[in-house]
Amino acid sequence: MDYALAIDNVPDSIPGGTGILLLHPSIGETDRIDTDFLKTDTDHFLVISTRTTAREVEQKLEHYDVDESRAVILDTLSVERGYSRRGTDHVHYVSAPDDLDGIVSKTAAFLGSHDGKRRISVDSVTEMAYYADVDGAYEASERLLGLLEEHDAVGLFHLSNEVHGEETIRRFRDLFDVVVELDADGSVSADF
Repeated sequence: MDYALAIDNVPDSIPGGTGILLLHPSIGETDRIDTDFLKTDTDHFLVISTRTTAREVEQKLEHYDVDESRAVILDTLSVERGYSRRGTDHVHYVSAPDDLDGIVSKTAAFLGSHDGKRRISVDSVTEMAYYADVDGAYEASERLLGLLEEHDAVGLFHLSNEVHGEETIRRFRDLFDVVVELDADGSVSADF
């Protein structure tokens, strides 16, 4: 199954099972790319948020006019920050951004319980590496890519190219079929 893409300077579609690495500057405007990715040609999507709370993700989706009825949010921050939260059908929680097994498990549950065209957004791998470590974030990304392939879904994985060294960036680049780079001026290029 192919998935349409709405990202500048990239092909019009990608096959199911594909993971896209989004390399961006720390202050880069990734929200537009992320929300365009999520709302195009999608029946259901999962936002794995290691950078913002579920409430902030909901505000972003609303601001960019994304159909929230298709959204499931995995909030990895609220519990650690001490916010009292109960999960709903559309919002789930793990204990912290370094609960990588929990993140992978909840993603597998999402992909297994929804059908049609499914997308995931991991915002961000950089935060996973910050809370756990680079090796843990790499292994979790590898496991998530395996789930995408198994379920014929696609994913967008955020990684800041200003925070990590060249060796780490190259390691993640090699893991993904597609690399999209967002420059500080907002221009986008892609390597397939």
